[in-house]
Amino acid sequence: MSETDADAAVANQSAILDYEVRQRSPLWMVSQEPLLNDLVAYLSKVREELERNPHRNCELAFSRAHLKQCRAAFDRMIRKGEEGLHRLCELFCNSFVGQYQLQSVVFGETPTTHERFTLTQILSRHDLYSTIDLDLGNRQLRKLRYFDGHTWVSPILVANMVEYQPTQPNSYGVHKIISRIKAEEELWNKVVDEIFGLDSLVTRDKELRHLSYYVKDVFGVKIVVGNPEEVLKLHQELERLSWSSNELQAVGESSNPSMTGLSFVETKDYIRNVEKNSGWEAMKSVVTWGGRMFEVQVQPLSNFWREREHLTRESHAGFKSRREEIRLQVAEQIPLFRFYQSLLRWLIQLPDSPAPTFPGVSVVVTE
Repeated sequence: MSETDADAAVANQSAILDYEVRQRSPLWMVSQEPLLNDLVAYLSKVREELERNPHRNCELAFSRAHLKQCRAAFDRMIRKGEEGLHRLCELFCNSFVGQYQLQSVVFGETPTTHERFTLTQILSRHDLYSTIDLDLGNRQLRKLRYFDGHTWVSPILVANMVEYQPTQPNSYGVHKIISRIKAEEELWNKVVDEIFGLDSLVTRDKELRHLSYYVKDVFGVKIVVGNPEEVLKLHQELERLSWSSNELQAVGESSNPSMTGLSFVETKDYIRNVEKNSGWEAMKSVVTWGGRMFEVQVQPLSNFWREREHLTRESHAGFKSRREEIRLQVAEQIPLFRFYQSLLRWLIQLPDSPAPTFPGVSVVVTE
């Protein structure tokens, strides 16, 4: 095979991969863990049977040992996804920033007075890759007690993220790069999204279509620059990015063709076409890299600080409720969808509580 033919074969394989990723839901990487893939396939099969014949009786059978293995596989999936996210951020830093330091940023709240505070701590690369993001936030808060004027209370977690802070000026005007992932319960909700093909459901249903972007942001990166002009400039650079084998190896990645650059699935321009009533500004893209899907935002500094200022528990809860709106609408139309949400939560998070119920379905867990 000539070099030209080899290049064409690689390009064709990359196009096939990109097409396959576009057809999958945001949590498609679940298929990379065989146990989870089997569990999702089993639940999907039962769903199809129930939808074909809603009046039949059906038994869902599980063993506790198997579910324990599935929980371990899910933890591995989260860790692998986070590793990919952090390595992508490192590549962005090496391309646009130069020298940087890591910080864990935690937003906490006192349960009695509802006062909000921000806790920032320098983070080592070892800690970044050895602890999942949610544990980083909770571990920070477990060290604290907050005096509310009457007694000492344990703060609760509102949100947490990892920031990559430049230690010197850079030509792209990058002030910080931020990574964040969804909490465990949200990720399990996305497993149900996968089983029911929620992404395709909202695309087909014109009443739900306007909410579809709420289910495409499992792993996210935010790049903060100075002004809107720098947002557009950096986004153009993202589209042109290409990493060599040495650059990939420097962050611990292999020189896989799917990792040499980003493949853009969709882009929404909230800089030149401001559609949000809030005045929120950013270039917001869904990309694939290394076979995984990420959301990448490039945002001007003034907008970032306005968003950060309003990151209270109330506003965070409001955003979450807007994100949940699509699932609530689907659950109203498809009661089985709501049952599966309860089922996954019970199987993974609440195995010792009573099983959820649904007409014609019996849930059995064996030792």
